[in-house]
Amino acid sequence: MTYEELIIESKLDHIYELDMSIKGLYCDGVIGISKHIDSKEKNCILAEELGHHFTTVGDILDQRIEENRRQEEIARRWAYRKLIPLEGLIDAHKTHISNLDEITDFFSVPYDFFFNAIQYYKNIYGLFTFCDQYVIYFEPLSISQIY
Repeated sequence: MTYEELIIESKLDHIYELDMSIKGLYCDGVIGISKHIDSKEKNCILAEELGHHFTTVGDILDQRIEENRRQEEIARRWAYRKLIPLEGLIDAHKTHISNLDEITDFFSVPYDFFFNAIQYYKNIYGLFTFCDQYVIYFEPLSISQIY
């Protein structure tokens, strides 16, 4: 899902690209995204800020507070599931993607976000999981159809 598609799907009227030093900010239904970051990173930041919109509450800016860090992680996990769903990994496999550049382009995310999403899934499911009629192996990343 691209940045533009994510904006449309969110149905939020108040998403702005701003000249700001932080990458993203969410407050009371308004999302600000730095206009100084590339499109793949904007996509991830927007997804995470939407994660805050849909999953977290209150002022969590002070990341020294454990509960605030926990809510930040909840929003980040929401972003992983939104931008790189298990079904999306299968769709990427079906297009015969063969390298890391192609898969990060397919998902419109930077390398680190992709790696972190795979690590997130690995932490949940272990080394593999089943999805539809496929087995998704997380280390090394591979997908096999079950016949």
